[in-house]
Amino acid sequence: MKLQGKTALVLGGAKGIGKAIALALARAGVTVILTHYDWPKEAAATQKELAAIGSDHLTIKVDLREPAAIQELFATLRARCGALHILINNIERGGMPIIHGHYTPEQWELEMATTLRAKWWVMRSALPLLQENAEAAVVTLSSIAGLVGRSGPAGLIFNDGYSAANRAISSFTETWARQGAPTVRVNELMLGFFATRHAEQTRGWDLLSAAQQEAIREHILLRRTGKIEEIVTAVFFLLQDATYMTGAVLRLDGGYVLGGESIPPMPPGVG
Repeated sequence: MKLQGKTALVLGGAKGIGKAIALALARAGVTVILTHYDWPKEAAATQKELAAIGSDHLTIKVDLREPAAIQELFATLRARCGALHILINNIERGGMPIIHGHYTPEQWELEMATTLRAKWWVMRSALPLLQENAEAAVVTLSSIAGLVGRSGPAGLIFNDGYSAANRAISSFTETWARQGAPTVRVNELMLGFFATRHAEQTRGWDLLSAAQQEAIREHILLRRTGKIEEIVTAVFFLLQDATYMTGAVLRLDGGYVLGGESIPPMPPGVG
């Protein structure tokens, strides 16, 4: 898929990973529609950076927990751009146990509304617009929390609701791939510990002791947390190069899911 001249909707792009993806797409010649809800100062700064790249980009404040607001977003997108070729489905809450402690009903509902339901409602509105093109692509960002849950050294970072929501996302990925075929490819990028996402530059990471942080790194086969630019590279691979891939989950975690277990030597056997 050639990116030049395409239109992309990037959710959660005020800062961090969403911002990095949005700016990289804009530099590649893509018209970017970026959403945010919190972080007004960061969103304004990102808008300025996009404007410096080109004048057609748009930043919209929208509460993606509200289906009616999502419908309005796509009405604006259709009126403004007329087409949508790329969706970066990047919205989550990620309530960390080390910050929030024991769950409350309000925290549980917020997790489900943000990390899970918002992605579904966005895709419901996006798919008809994406299918109007000869080729389109969706990348949904999720977390290895859906695989490891609240266990091991990650247990202070991944809460129960966040883990459950991310496990459900992989089921959605398969459904959306079937619905989008043959013209819309839908793939999932399952993230481990990255700067601004579970690791450095997050409130939860800063609350961990040095020993707790090191336990997470030791559990990662590559013995380090990831860099945002590595996520951007993977997203571009899924958009540009993986033209025969749909319904797939690409795990980008440095080997965290495989870590924590050593390989014993082969026993001699009994001859």
